[in-house]
Amino acid sequence: MIDVFVSYAGEDAAWARALAGKFIAGGLTVFFDEWDVLPGDVVLHRLDKAIRDSMACVAVVSPALFRSPRAMEEHAALMERGIRFIPVLIGDAGPPAFTRGRVWRDFRGVEGDDYDAKVDELVDILARRATGREYEGAARENLEAALPSPPRPLIPPEQDSFVLCHVGADHDYALRLVLQLRGAGLPVWWLGSLEPGDLQFWEIRRRLRHAVGVIVLMSPPSQDSDDITRMIIEGELHARPFIPILLHGRRNYHLAHTWYIDARDGRPLGADELAILRRLHRAHAAGQPLEAGGLLPAPLASPPVRALRLPAASSLARLDGLLKAGDHRHADLLTTLILLEAADRLEEGWLAERDGAALPYELLGGIDALWAGHTHGRHGLRAQAELAEVRRGLDVEFMRQQLAYGWRESERAKMPRHYRDFAAQPAYTGFFPTLRNPQNEKFFDWYEQWATTVLAVHLRLRAWKENI
Repeated sequence: MIDVFVSYAGEDAAWARALAGKFIAGGLTVFFDEWDVLPGDVVLHRLDKAIRDSMACVAVVSPALFRSPRAMEEHAALMERGIRFIPVLIGDAGPPAFTRGRVWRDFRGVEGDDYDAKVDELVDILARRATGREYEGAARENLEAALPSPPRPLIPPEQDSFVLCHVGADHDYALRLVLQLRGAGLPVWWLGSLEPGDLQFWEIRRRLRHAVGVIVLMSPPSQDSDDITRMIIEGELHARPFIPILLHGRRNYHLAHTWYIDARDGRPLGADELAILRRLHRAHAAGQPLEAGGLLPAPLASPPVRALRLPAASSLARLDGLLKAGDHRHADLLTTLILLEAADRLEEGWLAERDGAALPYELLGGIDALWAGHTHGRHGLRAQAELAEVRRGLDVEFMRQQLAYGWRESERAKMPRHYRDFAAQPAYTGFFPTLRNPQNEKFFDWYEQWATTVLAVHLRLRAWKENI
């Protein structure tokens, strides 16, 4: 096998040749046509075999590239193979449209030690060596490659609607529900509403941001879907009301502390349930806060169907993925759910002091290690304890925590009611995890529930520290 195929336009041969030489000096096997296409070879056959045998491609992107049909054809064939494809920019070239979605490296005007450092990074990547080294400027280039344009604001849609979240396995019920709601005069948006050319992730996010309410079809396939999980968390970030509908299986653990509709017999919504949606729609149109209207029924104290319990290993794996992606707010909400689940308090949505004793030390350690590891120690439970340790679980200690972690500017400052406003503040050291549960914000005692949850976790953290 060939470690790397170096693709280039003829006008860039000298630059590409020097790069290929550096790769060979780094111990890589390289295909470079000047050296590897021999007299008598059928050029097309030799190139085709090299493309099939290559593990990766480094494509030299310059203004000359667009004047070279052969180089463009090589790029297309190599990209179709699905191998690692690394564009490197030289001359006055910018990243072309066909490289969108690929992280590139910028060699424009780079010389000397900076050039060698960039080449060393490529050699490590192509040799599949995990060195742990971070190359200067790599983060900036990664950001420019991943987010080539300024963030697009989530502008309001033409009409605010109920947003229906479901997976493919539940499509038949979803379609019947959409028709029922529209027949009842209620606006509803679902994935079937996407149109060709839509930016699907942006469209989903803006619909959730401005949703009248978020309807979630709960089923085992839905529970296992990362896409549904992200849609739920996105709705929570924007304080949208949830209308979960249980089709079969257990209730979604993200919505454990929420009223739900039991439709396990496949029934459509009843007249009373449609009336609730109509009241939500009227309140939304009038700008009425959800918590002021009591529009949704309270969660059942003893629901007929308990929420699903997600294994700790799976929960931590999801948390690791969110933190790896830098998605701190989603990771924060998942952290709260993991701890509630470990104490068997998902349905209640908060922890009392006695519930903290049920939290395994290993789980606390795992959560803290992930937060600290992905934020260079800036965030995490132990980082918070170093700033303000809880000793007795008193309200005054919670106030000290808020001031130390940057959750509150002063004792007189008003605490934001909604998580979206709270999490929009600058992320000081110790800011995450917050242990706030957006599902509680519609209740008058949300602050007390948050305070007791934070104190319960940090008292358990103190006990763990004393037992280490």
